[in-house]
Amino acid sequence: MARAEEFEELRPLLFSIAYRILGSVSEAEDVVQEAWLRYAAAGTRPDSPKAFLSTVVTRVSINVLRSARVRREQYVGEWYPEPLLDDPYQDPERVAELSESVSMAALLLLERLGPLERAVFVLREVFGFGFSEIAEMVGRSEAACRQLAVRARRHMDDGHARFDADRRAHQRLATRFFAALSEGDLDGLRDLLAADVRLGADSGGKAPSLPRTVVGAEKAARLLISVWPQLVRIGLTLEVRDINGQPGALVRDGTGKVLSVMVLDVVDGRVQVVRSVINPEKLAHLGAVANAWSVHEAYLGKRE
Repeated sequence: MARAEEFEELRPLLFSIAYRILGSVSEAEDVVQEAWLRYAAAGTRPDSPKAFLSTVVTRVSINVLRSARVRREQYVGEWYPEPLLDDPYQDPERVAELSESVSMAALLLLERLGPLERAVFVLREVFGFGFSEIAEMVGRSEAACRQLAVRARRHMDDGHARFDADRRAHQRLATRFFAALSEGDLDGLRDLLAADVRLGADSGGKAPSLPRTVVGAEKAARLLISVWPQLVRIGLTLEVRDINGQPGALVRDGTGKVLSVMVLDVVDGRVQVVRSVINPEKLAHLGAVANAWSVHEAYLGKRE
């Protein structure tokens, strides 16, 4: 098989590893491209293309993450991962691990880990690589990798990430949530929210956003209902679909351009967190992006 064909067969796996380590679609795509360049330039064909390419992707991702962490510490406001519509890698034997690990809640927990811990956790817990393989991939001993895995698992467990696998129930709840939002049904929306629901947004200072995270069902419901009907009047629409394996929606302006992405964390039959990604730089991979400042001006004009 030609190298290009081998690479294309492995591309979904490579992207999925890089995305989970980095939390960024654009950075993951760059890492995968770098892996291809190194693979194409290798003088001798590796005995295992999968091992060679997974190693390159892992090591490059670790290096990218180390530099990215400095930028994220200086990030304006809340930082959320870049939204992912579809995970290209599928493995029937690891469905639960793959779906749980791509959620925004899990990716935000992974942000607490050091780059090596994060890589080892992703390779072991999500993709099922053996410790001898992981040791080769990250350039550490097997014993060191086992210790990294234990520490990473402890940190993840301490984060109390809760995953409810009932996707149909999530979808039904999301349908009711977005219907209540669109209809301006305050009571209906409030009933779907957990008492301590959190409403947050990631703008990176590049789009109008909430000044701070809103906590509590009453505050969150009233804020959403006060804003969304006005946005509908200036042409905004909701396209309900899964985002990062969770219920969510693409918010589009009147011309169909993407304005933001909303993602819902569902726990015990209630919406626990509502996250909005508004930073246009994090939406570019989804298609044409709306001018959030122009939409904001139109919104203010409707309020006057």
